[in-house]
Amino acid sequence: MAKVKDSVLKEIKPIIAERNDEFVDIEYVKEKGQNYLRIYVDRKNGIDMDEIAGLSELLSAKLDQIQPDPFPDPYILEVSSPGIERPIRNETDWQKALNEYVHVKLYQKVEGGKEYEGTLKSYNDSEIELEIKVKTKKKVLSLPRKTIASIRFAIEF
Repeated sequence: MAKVKDSVLKEIKPIIAERNDEFVDIEYVKEKGQNYLRIYVDRKNGIDMDEIAGLSELLSAKLDQIQPDPFPDPYILEVSSPGIERPIRNETDWQKALNEYVHVKLYQKVEGGKEYEGTLKSYNDSEIELEIKVKTKKKVLSLPRKTIASIRFAIEF
């Protein structure tokens, strides 16, 4: 499946960049017997359905032209925005997340919890600092990066 993604990426990234869209992620997965190629894109000020539909048509046409065909089986193409609560995966995402509200799931408990929401105050290769609210007080937690199962943007209520 990695070979399919690599073949597809080199073909689609120039199209995405040409439209001033941001490539976010790609998935090639099998679910309930059906293969899906999911391409996630965004724009600086957000991307709307018409823009996604136009990009989907361009990408679909390009994917049909790749020789040799990288897809061993039929697939469904899904092009979408990662949404407001998108995962934080690469350095660009981490930079955007700085001083933003995020949700963190951990592999193991840190200070009694496995899930936290708060403001990402800093990060480096070994840890992040997350400002959380405990009742009416703010507290900064240091979380080792190796304990983070997932981290995504979140909406603060």
